[in-house]
Amino acid sequence: MELTKYEEAALKGEHGEIMQLAYRILVATGEATDAERLVPIEWAHLSGVNYNTIGDAGEEFLSRISREAKVRVKTTLNPMGFDVDNVSQYGLDENFINKQLSIKQSYETMGVTPSFSCIPYEIYDIPKAETQVSFAESNAAIHANSLDSLKTNKESAFSALASAITGQSPYSSMRREVEPDLTIKMGLDEPDELAYGMLGFFAGKLGEDSVNISGIKDADRRSCKALCGGMGTSGTCAKFSFGSGKPGCEVVDFDKKAMQEVHDELNTSEKGDLITLGSPQLGLEEMGDLAGMLKGRSFQKRCMVFCPRTVKEQATAAGYTAELERAGCEILADCCTCLTPLICKDEVDSITTNSIKGAYYLKNSNGVGINLKPLSKIVKEETR
Repeated sequence: MELTKYEEAALKGEHGEIMQLAYRILVATGEATDAERLVPIEWAHLSGVNYNTIGDAGEEFLSRISREAKVRVKTTLNPMGFDVDNVSQYGLDENFINKQLSIKQSYETMGVTPSFSCIPYEIYDIPKAETQVSFAESNAAIHANSLDSLKTNKESAFSALASAITGQSPYSSMRREVEPDLTIKMGLDEPDELAYGMLGFFAGKLGEDSVNISGIKDADRRSCKALCGGMGTSGTCAKFSFGSGKPGCEVVDFDKKAMQEVHDELNTSEKGDLITLGSPQLGLEEMGDLAGMLKGRSFQKRCMVFCPRTVKEQATAAGYTAELERAGCEILADCCTCLTPLICKDEVDSITTNSIKGAYYLKNSNGVGINLKPLSKIVKEETR
């Protein structure tokens, strides 16, 4: 990699231990991904927030570096493990709570915005096209590259944090123009958001950096989020483009058989003990749609709804949260379905969800059974 004099000096430790560590991470990442150089970024979005994910080692590392490290660019955060407003209702271990709050404090000390959201593209203004950013959250990275005209690699927790501290990122992979040589053809008529999530999961397994997706007409925001969430879960693919692609591009059909195979892989239960909605977290429009669908109806079992705190505040002002709570929803901010300690297999056998991303993590990390249904079917069958 080509480095500037400042970058070389930082790598040697001439600008302090924290900068040296950050540049070591970036250079190692760049060399592993054939980067030519480092480039400036304008925004970093960090993962590595949930104590369930980073554990004691991560908490201690963040506590140590936060005494000196400061972020140089706009930096936002993924969800943590609970909503501070109602954590007392869930019987979490006191050690988990204390360690999670320590992680929160460390990031805030470094100057990170405590957004605790996996959908930064819905709660912040999108920079101008071609802006370089550094997103560690997989669905957000795919959304940035595919739908927001931004440029980001599919970053790790370490590389995104190093980018936040330095304002730099390796010029590799998705930062360069990548023309896909694979097209996934949607073969389903009128697919719902669950089908889009399964399409993403299927495409993510087959694509390397980028894929084309053909046969799509007028995908709405919920469908695109489901597509990004599914794709980010199953592989390394970090971008999709709607269309057939270049001549001679390999075409793979996503038909009823392919969808059934994805469904069979993730769906392990005929019913759920509780319902989770929001992986990726729900945005304001989705909160409003859900409130509208529930008019005069109520859930017959627990339903946990995950959204960013800013969205919860907006939804409260719009009257949505009152309607959702009337219908029996538990609305949780700052946390997410994925890797949540709020759902324990000792208390819950299975979950009903419309999220492929949520299904994958609840199945593999929380060890609970999964009952997949589109949102319309969840409302029809689980309310009265």
